[in-house]
Amino acid sequence: QVQLVESGGGLVQTGGSLRLSCAASGSIFSMGAMGWYRQAPGNQRELVASITNGGRTNYADSVKGRFTISKDNAKDTVYLQMNSLKPEDTAVYYCNAERRFSSGYYWGQGTQVTVSS
Repeated sequence: QVQLVESGGGLVQTGGSLRLSCAASGSIFSMGAMGWYRQAPGNQRELVASITNGGRTNYADSVKGRFTISKDNAKDTVYLQMNSLKPEDTAVYYCNAERRFSSGYYWGQGTQVTVSS
């Protein structure tokens, strides 16, 4: 089993920055690619960024050039650096990890990001 714990959310003004962290524990070897998703009220959960075990990254078009996903393997932690934040980035941000040996994903509990205009 894997536990994912997010931190770093909060309230920030338009144009500001936040860095989210996702610390993994447990059966780390069973994790594949990791990612950040977000869900705003009334919207479906959407992919923000992902990173493979080999370090290949992928971003939603809406965050390209503003957000950066990275991984510290020594700390089993994935980060999401968010710059030039906009009110439309307001959402609950969730960390997830692909299950390598079965279908589905591990999910964290989420962290709220609110961008004021």
